Amino acid sequence: MRLGIFGRGRLGGAIAMEIAKYTASPDALELVWTEGREAGPRSRVEVAIDASAASAVEGHIDWAVKTGTDLVIAATGWKIPDLTERVGGRIGVLVAPNLSTGVALVRKLAAFLGTYAALDLEADLGIVEHHHKMKADSPSGTAISLADAVAASCPRYTGWKIGSWEKDKINIASLRSGFEIGRHELILDSPLESLTITHRAKDRRVFASGAMKAALWVWGRKGVFTMDDFASDTFGTQGGR
Repeated sequence: MRLGIFGRGRLGGAIAMEIAKYTASPDALELVWTEGREAGPRSRVEVAIDASAASAVEGHIDWAVKTGTDLVIAATGWKIPDLTERVGGRIGVLVAPNLSTGVALVRKLAAFLGTYAALDLEADLGIVEHHHKMKADSPSGTAISLADAVAASCPRYTGWKIGSWEKDKINIASLRSGFEIGRHELILDSPLESLTITHRAKDRRVFASGAMKAALWVWGRKGVFTMDDFASDTFGTQGGR
């Protein structure tokens, strides 16, 4: 499978280095090009990974649809409400604000935690996330994704917010400081008990490894998918082509 990468930052560079580990495997990958935010010459590839910036995502989607190239979107902070209509079943697009397979599992656990919280009206659910000082978007796409998973399984929550506590909202605390790659804590707290689910990325290679798995997974599929679809298929609970 020939692969292209949008983005020459930390994540894009880590993905490029990780590809070497797959060249000798049955699912051999060949990195054909890497490109920054600017437009440049692009040879034909089967899958492209967008690890660039929010402002560049829309243009990359248009290019992918036009060229029939499957796409993994790892960039965060963008909003395209009509993404499914734009894709139109012509290519496969995997939206992955966090490429860690461990985070994909935590999101499934978040749904279970939301169901559990629904049984106790005194329980509050909150999320704490910490990233390095250079990360632009806040809260992180992963924190929003976890909040969405909780809200979908706990009817008394209607969304999330940053800052002070508000009834019916999942509170997110966001810290940008130092060199933390990515730490997320999902916290349930009630008068009788507390429960915390934590995921911490120790090395950016975890995202690079996940990007390779995501690219192989989305290749040949049609439609818009999330890491929930990837996790269901990978963990054997449901899904498939």
